[in-house]
Amino acid sequence: MYNITKLIESLNTDWKNDANFMQIIHTYSNEIEESLINESNKYTIYPSSNLIFNSFNQFNSDDLRVIILGQDPYINENEAMGLSFSIPNSIKIPPSLKNILKEIEYEYGSTCDTDLTMWAKQGVLLLNKSLTVRKGLSNSHKMIWQSFTNDLLKYFANNYENIVYILWGNDAQSIEKYIDSTHNLILKAVHPSPLAQTGTKKFIGCNHFKQCNEYLIENGYEPIKWV
Repeated sequence: MYNITKLIESLNTDWKNDANFMQIIHTYSNEIEESLINESNKYTIYPSSNLIFNSFNQFNSDDLRVIILGQDPYINENEAMGLSFSIPNSIKIPPSLKNILKEIEYEYGSTCDTDLTMWAKQGVLLLNKSLTVRKGLSNSHKMIWQSFTNDLLKYFANNYENIVYILWGNDAQSIEKYIDSTHNLILKAVHPSPLAQTGTKKFIGCNHFKQCNEYLIENGYEPIKWV
């Protein structure tokens, strides 16, 4: 169920053929598997095992254009789908995603589905720093995934250029130190959670989606169709 190698081998994309990506997987796979098996014996884990690496199952490695970094999956039943901030269209919208959709409408005059797979298909890596979570307990798997995702983000920073890093909140912005801002774009704002909207710190109006597309166009890439 939590055989990391088999989960990667089941991907429909070429990430499983990326030697450097796979080296990071192999470095941590045994430790992650053991932790997830122990957790699953006691608790419900989200998302389901087949969706843990869903963010890498949407586009091939050469098509990576944008990274939107979240903290961990949603903690309630039927919400988590292996894509940061995304939920199935039929599910009640969590507060952070509500503000993301408001920002999309602010910038484009219309909004999009709550299922953000359309973004992911265009090379937007919707990556959580923790790829799993215990039901009802946010950030409960941070120590299981922290080293893996840090190494993964360092790999992206060292081997990809002209990537747009969208970092909302202090947790996401902690990876800024890995990124060469002269060859990539870093967009930072307060987290979209309503709890983070204090004083002059507001998520709505950050204009990150348009700024992202302006950068991609300047560097010869297709803009992301956000709506």
